[in-house]
Amino acid sequence: MRLEKNPSNPQASSAKPHSNGSSLSPLHKAALIRSTNGTNGKSRSHNATNGSAAAHANGSTASSSRASPPDYFGHDREEVTRILIQTLMDLGYHTAAGTLTRESGYEVESPAALAFRLAVLQGEWADAERFLLGDSSQDGEGGRDDDDGEHHLEGGLVLDAGADKNQMLFSLRQQKYLELLEERDLGAALMVLRQELTPLHKDVGRLHALSSLIMCQSAEDLKAQADWDGAGGKSRDDLLSELSKSISPSVMIPPRRLAVLLHDVKQHQIANCLYHNTNKSPSLYSEHMCDRSQFPSYARLALDEHNDEVWFLAFSHDGLRLGATGKDGSIIIYDTSTFAVVQKLSAPNDAIAFVAWSPDDSKLLSCSNNHLARVWDTQAGTCMLELDRHKAEVSAGAWAPDGSTFVTGSLDRQLPMCLWDLEGECLHTWSGYRIRDCSISPDGRRLVAVTNERKIYVYDLRTREEENCVTLRVDLTCVSISRDSRYMLVNLSNNEIQLLDMNTAKVVRKFVGQKQGHFVIRSSFGGAGENFVVSGSEDTRIYVWHKDNGTLLETLEGHQFGCVNAVAWNPTNPGMFASAGDDRKVRM
Repeated sequence: MRLEKNPSNPQASSAKPHSNGSSLSPLHKAALIRSTNGTNGKSRSHNATNGSAAAHANGSTASSSRASPPDYFGHDREEVTRILIQTLMDLGYHTAAGTLTRESGYEVESPAALAFRLAVLQGEWADAERFLLGDSSQDGEGGRDDDDGEHHLEGGLVLDAGADKNQMLFSLRQQKYLELLEERDLGAALMVLRQELTPLHKDVGRLHALSSLIMCQSAEDLKAQADWDGAGGKSRDDLLSELSKSISPSVMIPPRRLAVLLHDVKQHQIANCLYHNTNKSPSLYSEHMCDRSQFPSYARLALDEHNDEVWFLAFSHDGLRLGATGKDGSIIIYDTSTFAVVQKLSAPNDAIAFVAWSPDDSKLLSCSNNHLARVWDTQAGTCMLELDRHKAEVSAGAWAPDGSTFVTGSLDRQLPMCLWDLEGECLHTWSGYRIRDCSISPDGRRLVAVTNERKIYVYDLRTREEENCVTLRVDLTCVSISRDSRYMLVNLSNNEIQLLDMNTAKVVRKFVGQKQGHFVIRSSFGGAGENFVVSGSEDTRIYVWHKDNGTLLETLEGHQFGCVNAVAWNPTNPGMFASAGDDRKVRM
């Protein structure tokens, strides 16, 4: 399909007795008993700093004989041991964790940190603030800075350098406020809002949003409006995890630290494996490297049901069907296990530029060059809805994640982009440009549109307000969004594809090699974990890059002549992708 040029050029509910994701062990109970009921959580019989265990301070060694232990293969012995104790507790091996604690003289965290943890998980908010801040004024900065950059509040926990005490307090009090609302104690909640949250002078917009929650009619309404799962859900765990980022690891190790480190090791191996294309997690027992021979690098099948150029194709979300369409006005749906045709939807004399599966794969949205958009029943093969409000080509469309609404984009300057419901009612419009392509992020938060005026617009789909606008110097042809909603991929007419951050709209990486200048060429994410970027090209070839480093991995012979207009990767089978070409074929 030819690229059209720009003419213009509270008191809590039940306790959650666990530490760092595991149940509360006898080891931690003993540690808590050893912490004191006095200020700062200091041991009654020892001069340990910051509520540390009886024999040491902040995780330090139990005796002077351990003052300078040898490292563990270049790693700090204390750090390794404390992480191992935490891991044993996470795994449920509490006896083993207790044994390691006694033999090493190290504890996973100081008693003061443990007391703080339990206060948060049990919803004892006054205690949580006392353990966090000690006897220092809650509204004053106070404290001192050590040579290592850590900030010590007098009698409170040791905070990391740069920690924002007021932000930590805000988070604690926000949770307290939400739980009071959940309990329908509106008077106490209002007091917290006015007397505890507002004086911290944090984000005014957030305060307004919190105040609006008082109008919620039920706990379920509150949870939905606040995007919060309640005191009985994971909210306290999430709060503790967030707060722990500001507390020095010398007294509180971040949750599941070994699991995080092992995850990072695996991700590093995957990032350095150019052809990693399996959903199976790499083993920790050996170095990981995928064999190139397992990568889908040649066409095994050519599907020739179309009688003109094939412009677009898309796999269903379950990967069981493939829909292809183009210049002949037909939408052909294939079974991806047999590649037999299961449906053929027709729109006579109506070239179709784009199709999109609904989230449950029961419907298909088609966008055509004769100004029409249609919604099809993919089982019955019938048209459920026809939209004729656009007065120019309907170039693209996208479904909201709940499947109740969808967006269409058009080259119609009067109605370039519209949000519809399934009854065909236009719920909202955006105007001022002409749309080449549009996409909704899988998390439902954002709508992205690329325009004929060489701009990328990012909207908050919930408020429908513009978040970002980026202007480029060349024409844009398509946009797709990663499954994690973190990145968007945009094709440019100067033989370049750009990966942009969804939050900032900044360019993260560029991919070059494919040929594009005159026609609409589409790219997509693909492979296991979306490790690859794949694109068609005007030179009959298919180009595959590694997403994380931009390496061009494969230049594949695609079609017999003309353009490879679009490429789509099966979302459930990383060994399969399909391409659509001017040679009237779909190649698998």
